[in-house]
Amino acid sequence: MVRKIADRFLIDGQPVKTLTLVGGHIHDSCLASYLEDGRTNTYVHQRINRNVFQDPVRLMDNVSRVVAHVRAKLERSSCVDVERRVLTLIPGREGKPYCIDREGEYWRTYRYIENTLTHDVVTPSLAHEAAAAFGNFVDLLQDLSGPRLHETILNFHNTPKRYQDLCRAIDDDPHNRAETARSEIDFAVARQEMASILTDAQASGELPERIVHNDTKINNVLFDINSGKALCVIDLDTVMPGLTAYDFGDLVRTMTSASREDECDLNQVHVDLPIFEAVTDGYLGSTRSFLDERELPFMVPAAIIITYEAGIRFLTDYLQGDSYFRIKRPTHNLDRCRNQFKLISSMEAQRNAMEAIVKRAIRRSH
Repeated sequence: MVRKIADRFLIDGQPVKTLTLVGGHIHDSCLASYLEDGRTNTYVHQRINRNVFQDPVRLMDNVSRVVAHVRAKLERSSCVDVERRVLTLIPGREGKPYCIDREGEYWRTYRYIENTLTHDVVTPSLAHEAAAAFGNFVDLLQDLSGPRLHETILNFHNTPKRYQDLCRAIDDDPHNRAETARSEIDFAVARQEMASILTDAQASGELPERIVHNDTKINNVLFDINSGKALCVIDLDTVMPGLTAYDFGDLVRTMTSASREDECDLNQVHVDLPIFEAVTDGYLGSTRSFLDERELPFMVPAAIIITYEAGIRFLTDYLQGDSYFRIKRPTHNLDRCRNQFKLISSMEAQRNAMEAIVKRAIRRSH
């Protein structure tokens, strides 16, 4: 299979080693090394998941434009080690950034970035590095020319629609699970007004649309093995129009609690304020050159809203029979929902402290 896929891309060499990559939630991926002109080069082959990304052509149009723009800006700035600071797409032999196999599946290939690693456990220094990397990535894309990027997943951060989906799942209750999640349903309904805060602010022009990453988990950043510094932002499939509030909110949601997203011991789920401060300093330090003053007051609300959105998505999937998120136990999605809702409670209890941290970070970023 690897040989057949390699033949469709501009790779001229014999495969010497392949390794299936595990841990990815969306695409099937493998790492393959080839002997080319006496040198071993390594690539990542990915089969695009068409259940999640239903228009691979538009998806790859976005990705190819984004990496080309970032590369050009890094080169113009005389950045050192550009090849390791932005993903490199290998063109198909027909000149497209993808190829189609005989079964109609879409594939893409990236050059593997050597001597890097990703992290799942967050420390303040790692949080600062990752947040700064995402902020710098968005900064580089602010002057991307040409037509508006495609929305690769419609309504990805449309929290009001996510709430409507939850309401339908509660009403339909196809698996008779609503009674087992009554307290979680009540929690979500009690906070329904927050769902439209960001979308209403965007509709009124208060929050400007920008090109953002939309999935700012720490394991979407490659770190240099030797220096420990953030090197390259990856997983670019959701790079599309959105709000900086989405990126910052998801940074806080995914980094500031020391617990896993599916931790069942809710006593371990809370916002770590030193990590929140590191995230805030890192993100503002790399975005203040373009952030509008109107965006700053939405930083803490965004953290709560994006966490709320994740929680109601888990709850909706639980009520609908676990059709979207992969589960390892019958109550996995309900456990994830409870985790997110506990994180919201922690944010609400510490909101004044979080707001004070943001204000201090804003002063430092000037």
